Amino acid sequence: QVQLVESGGGLVQAGGSLRLSCVASGSIFRVNDMDWYRQAPGKQRELVATITSAGSTNYADSVKGRFTISRDNTKNTVYLQMNSLEPEDTAVYYCHAHINLVSRSTTDYWGKGTLVTVST
Repeated sequence: QVQLVESGGGLVQAGGSLRLSCVASGSIFRVNDMDWYRQAPGKQRELVATITSAGSTNYADSVKGRFTISRDNTKNTVYLQMNSLEPEDTAVYYCHAHINLVSRSTTDYWGKGTLVTVST
C-alpha cells in the first residue's frame, strides 16, 4: 500500500524559512492532486495549499505570498516552501494525496505529519 512521508520540519525563528517535502511510495500508478494541511494546538486541521497533477495551485489566504507549493512528478514528491514564517504558522503539517493504485482503484492518503515551530 501507499505511504506518504513528510520531512523538513523543525524550529525556526520568525521571519525565517523552511522547505517541507513529502514523498509518496508504494503500489502507485499515478499521483493526482496533492495538498498540504496543518493543525495547530486547539485548532482544526486546515488546508494550506493544493496542487493538481497539471500544476495548478491554490493557497489559503493566510499564506498567500509567503508559501509556495510545487511538485516533481518524476519523484512522486510535493514540496512546500515557507518564507517569512510567523508564530501563527506553528503547527503539525500533513501531506495529503489522491492516488491511483496499480490496481487502478483511487483513494486518498495522509502522512504522519512534520512539526513546524516558529519562535519569536
